[in-house]
Amino acid sequence: MIPTDASNPQGPLAVVVAGAPGSGKTTLARYLATALTLPLFTKDEIKETLFDTLGWGDRIWSRKLGTAAVALLFGCIEAELAAGRSFIVESNFHPARANADFQALRARYPFRPCVVYCHAEEAVLLARFAARAHSADRHPGHVDDQNYDEVAAALRAGAYGPPDIGGTVIPVDTTEFARIDYPALLAAIHATG
Repeated sequence: MIPTDASNPQGPLAVVVAGAPGSGKTTLARYLATALTLPLFTKDEIKETLFDTLGWGDRIWSRKLGTAAVALLFGCIEAELAAGRSFIVESNFHPARANADFQALRARYPFRPCVVYCHAEEAVLLARFAARAHSADRHPGHVDDQNYDEVAAALRAGAYGPPDIGGTVIPVDTTEFARIDYPALLAAIHATG
């Protein structure tokens, strides 16, 4: 358990789980939220709530709701920071956009960033993405079957690297979840908190 002591002069711990689509971010973030007893905020859960409320359609609509979901996600982050509470947040943060948003928050609130960066080989990520696009468990609003080429191009361009927000970056190879050293990961996170 991570203490959420608002009196810590360095501020609360912000565990940022990042990586490409299909890298296992949500799976790992849920594990960490349970193990660390911290609240978890995920972009896709917010986006799916928007789909269920406003409906879904084509890729343009999905992107529009994705933009709204990220804005709401950062609203959740700011609320936790303002209250001095530690938390976990998960998204496929694009460093080109997310870095500025996180730095603006750091200018207003002290916090201890810890980036857990999920990664795997490109072929593994694309195979997972393709399988997920046809899974009954994936919300149809994501229209993943319409953006395989977009994700592949973004992977090749390195668009899903870890956000540069200071603090610790813990790379986690998620090629095989059974091979992740969970005790070492938790120890590394505790060392930042």
